[in-house]
Amino acid sequence: MDDRPILFFDSGVGGLSIVAPARALLPDARFVYAADSAGFPYGTRSEEEIAARVPALLGRLCERYAPRLIVIACNTASTIALGSVRAALDVAVVGTVPAIKPAAALSRTRTIGVLGTDATVRQAYVDDLAARFAADCTVLRHGSAALVELAEAKLHREAVDTAAYAAALGGLLGQPGGDRIDVIVNACTHFPLVEPELAAAAGRPIRFVDGAAGIARRIVALTEGQEWSTTPGEGIAVFTRLGNRERALAPALVARGFVRLEVL
Repeated sequence: MDDRPILFFDSGVGGLSIVAPARALLPDARFVYAADSAGFPYGTRSEEEIAARVPALLGRLCERYAPRLIVIACNTASTIALGSVRAALDVAVVGTVPAIKPAAALSRTRTIGVLGTDATVRQAYVDDLAARFAADCTVLRHGSAALVELAEAKLHREAVDTAAYAAALGGLLGQPGGDRIDVIVNACTHFPLVEPELAAAAGRPIRFVDGAAGIARRIVALTEGQEWSTTPGEGIAVFTRLGNRERALAPALVARGFVRLEVL
């Protein structure tokens, strides 16, 4: 049987929000989760650096793990480097982009928010998504590096002041017209990990959407008819830097099926 894994890639732990729905649909699949801990966070790095770094790292990961499919479980990396990764590697690659289309379909006020990293929300790719799928909506954006750190802190089981979530949301909801937002796109895979905290901090009913379920369905479609190992084995989490902070994530990783830690 075919034991090639599905490889998930992110700068940190955000991509775990996509692993969960994928595992639910493909319980027999073998997963490898790769985090570029040495390059974290991507949201504050330049486009040029990300465009060079991501294809190079994924090339090395392909050599080591020979995946059947790669999921770039990071909005920032996907909006910047997806095309070059697909051109460089002879393997199917699924990207993660802001779920603006479903957000527009859900909005009653026709005002939606896009909450991501600074690098993601300024991309022309987001302009294109908004023009194609939310032309009749007001689309407000906000980039928050702090929220990425809050999600990482949650998985590290670190204490966090709940006011920090309200502060992160304030950059979006406090904009002119922000009081009309009824749907927010979690345009960073880290953010669904703290969605309950964001919902509580909003202070009013707001729906949060992301693309995880759709990505899981896409993975299923691309692997349809393929064989799977009868014994998928232990999931592997690999980091580009494996220090005490990364090792402290072991309980959260084990809970999600990644029982082996490795360094690239």
